[in-house]
Amino acid sequence: MKTRRILMSLLGVIICAISVGIFKTAALGVDPFQSLMSGLDQLIPIPFGTLYVIVNLVLLSFSLIVDRSRIGLATFINLFLLGYITEFSYACFTSIIVDPSMPVRALCLLVGIVIICFGSALYMTADLGVSTYDAVAIVLSDKWKLAPFQYCRIATDLVCVVSGVAIFLIGGGTVSAIPTIAGVGTIITAFFMGPLIEYFNVHVARPMLRK
Repeated sequence: MKTRRILMSLLGVIICAISVGIFKTAALGVDPFQSLMSGLDQLIPIPFGTLYVIVNLVLLSFSLIVDRSRIGLATFINLFLLGYITEFSYACFTSIIVDPSMPVRALCLLVGIVIICFGSALYMTADLGVSTYDAVAIVLSDKWKLAPFQYCRIATDLVCVVSGVAIFLIGGGTVSAIPTIAGVGTIITAFFMGPLIEYFNVHVARPMLRK
C-alpha cells in the first residue's frame, strides 16, 4: 500500500507538471497558481524552476506553522520537481507544436485542465502530503472550517489570478499579453478545478488506492 501511495504521488506531480507545459503551449491562460508564477517570472529574472522552488518554500513555511499534517513526501516531490519538469515539458511541446492554430490551442487547454485536476487528485488521495499551494485551501477548509474545500480553492485561485496579473504588469508585461497568463483557461480553472479535483478523488483516485 505504501508503495502504491508513493507511485500515485510521483505520478500525480509529473502529470501536473506536464499539464502546466500544455497550458503554456495553449497560451489561453494558465491555471491560477501558475498565473501568479507567470507574473513573478516576468518580474524576477531567474529560471522558472528555481523561482518555483523559492515561492513554494515560502508557502511551506505557512503550512509548517499552521498545520504540518499535510506536509509529506509528495510535498517535497512537488516542491523540487514540478517547476523543472514544467520547463522541460514546455520546451518539448513548443518544439513539436510550432505556431499552433486556435483549435489546437483550445484542445491543449481542454487536455491541460482535465489532467491537472487528475494529477492533483492522485497525489492528494495518496495522502503523503500535498503541494504547498493546495495545503492553503485545505487549511482554510479542514482546519479553520471557513467553507467546503471546493469553495476555499476557488477563493485562493482568484487571489492568485488577480495578484499574478498585477505583478505581471508591474514587471513590464503588456496588457495585450495578459490573456496568455490569465485568459479563458484561467477563468475556467478558477471556478472548476476544485469540483473537478473532487470528482477525480471520488471516482478515480480513491478507488485506485483501495484496489
